[in-house]
Amino acid sequence: MSQIQTSAKEVENTSMRNISTTRGNKRQAVGSPPVSPNAEDIVTRANIREIIEDVLKTELSRALSDFDDRMKVLLNKELQPINDKISGMEASLNFMNNQYEDLLKEHATSTEAVRELQKENSEMKTTMSSLKTRLEQLEQQTRSNNVEIQCLPEKKQENLFNIVSELSKTVGCSIENKDILHCTRVAKLNPEKNRPRSIIVQLASPRIRDQLLASVINFNKSNRDNKLNSMHLGFAGPKTSIYVTEHLSPTYKSLHASARLKAKELGYKFVWVRGGRIFMRKAEESEHIMVKNMDILKKLS
Repeated sequence: MSQIQTSAKEVENTSMRNISTTRGNKRQAVGSPPVSPNAEDIVTRANIREIIEDVLKTELSRALSDFDDRMKVLLNKELQPINDKISGMEASLNFMNNQYEDLLKEHATSTEAVRELQKENSEMKTTMSSLKTRLEQLEQQTRSNNVEIQCLPEKKQENLFNIVSELSKTVGCSIENKDILHCTRVAKLNPEKNRPRSIIVQLASPRIRDQLLASVINFNKSNRDNKLNSMHLGFAGPKTSIYVTEHLSPTYKSLHASARLKAKELGYKFVWVRGGRIFMRKAEESEHIMVKNMDILKKLS
């Protein structure tokens, strides 16, 4: 601003000197019109004002331009680290965004794979359950000719074929020796129990097996006070009840035991086995229930 004021003063002094010396000592021509003594001064001052304004505008514009350039340089210098940091942050954000997009794609792929695996697992469970049921049924069918004699006392050098034949005669079922294919005692599930080992008898056909079972049931009904026991077969010692049942596979035997416990708990009067299938009935007038698995027992009330 001082430069601008100095330049303005110089212009003004120069103009004033020119005004004061211009035709100052010359006489006015004869017959010429009178001239106003302040006319030149008024015009000159207007010109000076214009000159001063022009100079001021020029100098101010130059000063502002210099100030603007200096400020730009200063700001660029000060802001350069910030710009560098922002550029680094943008690069990091772009990298993280790309990583996030990749993770989203991997997550979508994994989710779809898990969904497919869950579907396959569910199908496999259904298939395995079906195969398990069929295997258990087949295992039970292999025992369709067999009966199991429980609680029959053991003795040394016993002849199981003769014992089975004597039992059939006692209950009124005529079984020939050719109808008895195989007899054997099986190991106890719990060796610590004193209960005699059961006898598995393989008969010639399911029909003969059913005849023997029916004869045992009828015998017990006819002799409610003296059901089939060891004394009927000539065993000495305490009288021991003898039970003749269908030969169940381990799975169905466990299910039958659970059914008896459930019946005792809920007050069901009847639990029986027919053709390898387990049935329950709460009372004589009640509808029977076929127990296929443990889920059915859990639903009973």
